[in-house]
Amino acid sequence: MGRWQPSDQQVMSGPVVESAPAVEPAALDFSQLHRAGRPGWWRAAVGVALVVAASLIVVPIVVTPVFVLALVLTGSSASAALDSISDLSQVTPVLLAYVNVVLALGIGVVMLVTRALHGLRPRWVSSVAPRLRWGYLVACLGAALVTMCVVVVLSAFIPAAADEAGWDGKINDFTTQSRNFLLVIALLTPLQAAGEEYVYRGYLTQAFGGIFAGSAGRAVAVLGPALIFALAHGQQDLPIFFDRFAFGLIAGVLVLRTGGLEAGIAMHVINNWVALGLGVMFGDMNATLQPTGGSWATIAVTVVQSLLYLALALKIAQRMGLSRTVSAELVGPVRPVYRSSSAL
Repeated sequence: MGRWQPSDQQVMSGPVVESAPAVEPAALDFSQLHRAGRPGWWRAAVGVALVVAASLIVVPIVVTPVFVLALVLTGSSASAALDSISDLSQVTPVLLAYVNVVLALGIGVVMLVTRALHGLRPRWVSSVAPRLRWGYLVACLGAALVTMCVVVVLSAFIPAAADEAGWDGKINDFTTQSRNFLLVIALLTPLQAAGEEYVYRGYLTQAFGGIFAGSAGRAVAVLGPALIFALAHGQQDLPIFFDRFAFGLIAGVLVLRTGGLEAGIAMHVINNWVALGLGVMFGDMNATLQPTGGSWATIAVTVVQSLLYLALALKIAQRMGLSRTVSAELVGPVRPVYRSSSAL
């Protein structure tokens, strides 16, 4: 065998140096996506303040004149129109529509803050895809409907659950108001549910996850939004508060385990559709939307529903092969494009 001789090219180029292995870019889960945007922990704090202020002040200021004008054009006086969307003691279809629209516009608020403050494309608030994964969302709607049927059956055996919702076992008379309620529920409630998910499980999850690192950060990203979500529903008895807090926890866990908002949106939509629909047909809408009492007996039903839905949603995500993380390089902040003007 002949002895190996280096080629002329190898001799001219000097000694061969082994290149360092390529460093894989960091994989980010949904709660960590802000870390790929513009730096600065303060952005999350400012962003939360902006989202809250816009949702509670700016959006109602914009929406209120539109509703008042629409009602005036249909023959109502300006004062009566204003009362119809501000009197929370008597829930009407108009008031429900107003609340749904205000909450739904939270989607736009979150997207604007994400783009302007963090420099990220708004689509990253939906999932690590980055978009709403509609196939998974539809599948989760089916899973949520199955678990809600279980809840309705179980609730029939727990009188406290029916009393809490204002159901007396009798079917209400179907009136024009009933029809209007059902139209609002069918058309606007999904947008309202999605709006709340984009605010709490979308922006707040990413804000907390951007501030706190590691496993502790993920825990805070689930617990923080769930607590704020429950508190945002106003004065409530402890069992009702716990029920809403548990809902937020399950939705938060699903966001991290599936990489997006779809499972939380589906659960929220079905929950509100069924609760409000049953309130129109069998109960009282004031009691449905503003429950004043609660029973710990209903928590057993909540636990069964939550755990069953969690298992189904995770199984579906696994079967569909959904990704929970994304490369930080793919997220990256949006950089402005500067174009030079040519001389005329």
